[in-house]
Amino acid sequence: MAKAAKTKETSPRNTVALPRPIHRVLVTQPRPESEKSPYFDLERKYGITLDFQPFILVEGIPAKDFRKQKIDITEYTAIIFNSRNAIDHFFRICEELRIKISPEMKYFCIAESIALYLQKFIVYRKRKIFFGEDGTVNKMLEVIAKHKSKEKYLVPVNDICRNEILDCMQRNHLEYAEITLYKTVVNDVREELGRHPDMIVFFTPGGVKSLFENEPEFKQNGTLIGAFGPITTKAVEQAGLQLHLRAPMPGAPSMVAALDRFLAENQAALNAPSPAPAEESSAPSKKVKAPAMAKAKK
Repeated sequence: MAKAAKTKETSPRNTVALPRPIHRVLVTQPRPESEKSPYFDLERKYGITLDFQPFILVEGIPAKDFRKQKIDITEYTAIIFNSRNAIDHFFRICEELRIKISPEMKYFCIAESIALYLQKFIVYRKRKIFFGEDGTVNKMLEVIAKHKSKEKYLVPVNDICRNEILDCMQRNHLEYAEITLYKTVVNDVREELGRHPDMIVFFTPGGVKSLFENEPEFKQNGTLIGAFGPITTKAVEQAGLQLHLRAPMPGAPSMVAALDRFLAENQAALNAPSPAPAEESSAPSKKVKAPAMAKAKK
């Protein structure tokens, strides 16, 4: 597999003008199981095609390999989640090893959408669950700061991750241990990229890396880019791509809600009447001198 593109660039390689027609959107996640998913409402509402294909595959760490990390989960009083994958594999390991989670465990999540996902595993209203207001690490740390003097944190990460959360934990001298619950591998998405989507929506930094693993010479050209979460947003920008849609945003806590708003605004701009051309005068034009800068009063 070819190496990923370097991420030293800080400015976009290309500038994509809006509004522009959008017919096909590539969502870098598995296709929703339910046909009642709001994603399919977007297809009908805007007459677009949504392709679903994860750019990375997640492989859970076997229980026997988890034991080698010598982490006793029951010794910790709080856990930080920045993805649904982390939640899935944390509770999978606990089930496989028959670890009983204390009802006093505190859950700190990077965004409300991640916090709500905990309902799949615990009774949400009966647990101590916290999340940042805007989906950023800094906002989540503001919440953590209220508890930092007495908590011992677990931070689930994948096998190659040294992300912003760990950096912030170190800078703020919080007591924590990182645990590896899963690893990510690049998925082959060259067929989907060959369909030349008008927009690609990313949910993880690994998805951005996978883009350049699949197409080392990828050029953005007219492709619109969306990103969910501040860590993914940073990965997009570091890759030198121009970002058009950031989620979550006020009033749109999920990617599907943010995408709905983006498509509506883009469609409205496309349908807006063009300004009438200025009438040409038959009189010869005169050169107009630029106004001189006013001198400052003494």
